[in-house]
Amino acid sequence: MIYMTSDLHFCHDKDFLYERRGFVSIDEMNETIVHNWNIIVEPEDEVYILGDLMLKDNEKGIELLKRLNGQLHIILGNHDTKKRIPLYEACENVVEVTYAKPFRYKGYHFFLTHYPTYTANIDKESIHQTVINLHGHTHQKNPFFQDHWFMYNVSMDAHDCKPIAMPQIIREITDKLLTTERINDN
Repeated sequence: MIYMTSDLHFCHDKDFLYERRGFVSIDEMNETIVHNWNIIVEPEDEVYILGDLMLKDNEKGIELLKRLNGQLHIILGNHDTKKRIPLYEACENVVEVTYAKPFRYKGYHFFLTHYPTYTANIDKESIHQTVINLHGHTHQKNPFFQDHWFMYNVSMDAHDCKPIAMPQIIREITDKLLTTERINDN
């Protein structure tokens, strides 16, 4: 299975982050993310983390990262500093670290970024001709950035602190597109 997520923010000790997610402490948030993740993700699964893995305590953040199941592909975010990149690359479960990535899945075209990014071909006849942006960064609970069906937020904030599987992402995007088309037809 292939999963997407972003904005884990391990060790980010600001209450505006962990309290908004429903936790009383950063440690509770860290452990819940690891627990939720490892219940869903198997060791052989691929997971794309679209930025902002951790803040503050690099040593503890890397320990938490190493505990995550799956083969991790990291797309760098604004908190993934030059000092953190070699730490990520040294983890056995990390297979790549990059800034952005075109990605194909079952005939769909995606562009993986940390930041919401307007993409092209949204006026084509088929969703399979569209480049859909999967992103994080905004910390919004709505998975659709500015209500656009072609910009999907995979962040922990939008998905109950869990990674989301690609088939579920496609279902939600397809449902949103169909709803948008029905509204525009009226």
